Amino acid sequence: MNNKKLFFIISLILIIASSCSNNKKDDFKTLDLISYGIPLKVKAPEGTIVKTEDMGIVKDITLKNGDGYFIQILNSTALSNDISKIKKERLEEVKKSPYFSKIILDENNGFIYEKKMNDTLVNYDFRYIKIQGDQQYTFQTGLYGMFTKDQVMKMYESIK
Repeated sequence: MNNKKLFFIISLILIIASSCSNNKKDDFKTLDLISYGIPLKVKAPEGTIVKTEDMGIVKDITLKNGDGYFIQILNSTALSNDISKIKKERLEEVKKSPYFSKIILDENNGFIYEKKMNDTLVNYDFRYIKIQGDQQYTFQTGLYGMFTKDQVMKMYESIK
């Protein structure tokens, strides 16, 4: 095989590999939630379905796109502006679960954690808190579904 053909084949492989592995947060589009009564912008896959439910004290907003992107946002009046205190409370709640296994990522406004459902089944979830004016927004994975570590990392980054 001559050098030109070899160069062409290697270049083609690199281009294909690069386009396949580019499925990152950068592929997400800005989704403005103001039309749903939420003054926030997040990154989400194109075609994400947004549903809101006003339950009086709490507003429940879900963002869903296929099986790999499902975020729930709980919105309520902020009782405190101390995000570290709120995060600590959420972390304590999560650790009480019999399925809690370990913290994967711990940051000022949130964390990602592992849930061991049994010896072979592992699921991932997160909590992230935003305070805006007198409103508190708590982000987490949707209530149902199984998520890989990569899916949860991607969702977590998309709402920051």
